[in-house]
Amino acid sequence: MTYQQTIEYLYAQLPMYSRIGVAAYKEDLHNTIDLCNAIDNPQTKFKSIHIAGTNGKGSTSHMLAAILQQAGYKTGLYTSPHLKDFRERIKIGDPDGYREISQQFVVDFVERTKTISEQIQPSFFELTVAMAFDYFEKEKVDIAIIETGLGGRLDSTNIISPILSIITNIGYDHVDILGGTLEKIAWEKAGIIKPKTPVVIGEYLPETKNVFAQKAKDCNAPIYFAQDEYIASNINYSMKLLSCDVTNTEHQITETFELDLNGFYQTKNICTVLCAEGILMKLGFTIKKSHEKYALKNVKKLTGLYGRWDVISSKPTIVLDVAHNEDGIKQLLNQLDVVSGESSAVSAEKTAVHFVIGMVKDKDI
Repeated sequence: MTYQQTIEYLYAQLPMYSRIGVAAYKEDLHNTIDLCNAIDNPQTKFKSIHIAGTNGKGSTSHMLAAILQQAGYKTGLYTSPHLKDFRERIKIGDPDGYREISQQFVVDFVERTKTISEQIQPSFFELTVAMAFDYFEKEKVDIAIIETGLGGRLDSTNIISPILSIITNIGYDHVDILGGTLEKIAWEKAGIIKPKTPVVIGEYLPETKNVFAQKAKDCNAPIYFAQDEYIASNINYSMKLLSCDVTNTEHQITETFELDLNGFYQTKNICTVLCAEGILMKLGFTIKKSHEKYALKNVKKLTGLYGRWDVISSKPTIVLDVAHNEDGIKQLLNQLDVVSGESSAVSAEKTAVHFVIGMVKDKDI
């Protein structure tokens, strides 16, 4: 098959969440385990960081990848979904930038796993996860950042044994699968916490903190709450960059950062990233301040992340954003309010705002 035929096969033949919704979600890990057994369990042959959360996990994944790339580590990055091309899901980065998985690897992997796929009928996501693990192992990455699809406990990615787990936050999304309360959703996400493995919680709510604390206690896992350890302030927005001060509350040290991911919500993600970075350094990773500062200012260039308050035109102003649940939309509207308010103060009249919006059918529109 050609690459295009292979992609059409993946989309048409395999259950795909964005096409058929909950029916594509497998409530156990057996298919992923069987697939990985068939390809000699590549996920056991590289170090990994596992990231879950309702919002922010994509941005957090890419920020961390950019930092590790700049620090000289060959970094695998698995995220979902893609925006334009399937290969965006599976990337490898180094100090010079990133490259997506090759078309030929995608074709070869699908051919190589066709027999086992026909036997067990994996979902699109399950096969993609196995492909990413296989690619990272064959490319001999130093570290791979693995983002969950949804949930955590039963997510296909949850067969890895990471050196660090991260849960960015909890909000209402995929409630038909994860449960209708914040506690239930938190419990599902907390399923990525592993025995004796440190975990960073980006943001918590009164309803979710104890869920995470109890799971970490059960797993004897050191737990860190980023929102208590780091505080962002003095936030300044421009079309190209967001600048903010971040204070380490333990040492009372404040630093200024510039982010090319300039959505206001990135000030929450940077606190999570800095907390995770500190743990990685305790685990033996060498990251210089210059690596960190350059990476955070150049995440898009270094990792190819788009669609997060992504200003693609100034006349007229056109912004792309992948917000897709209530909390995400609230953040988006908050930023729109501030930014349009600033521009109307200059022009003395507020212009109309037009939305083009689309979402899959599990959302509470």
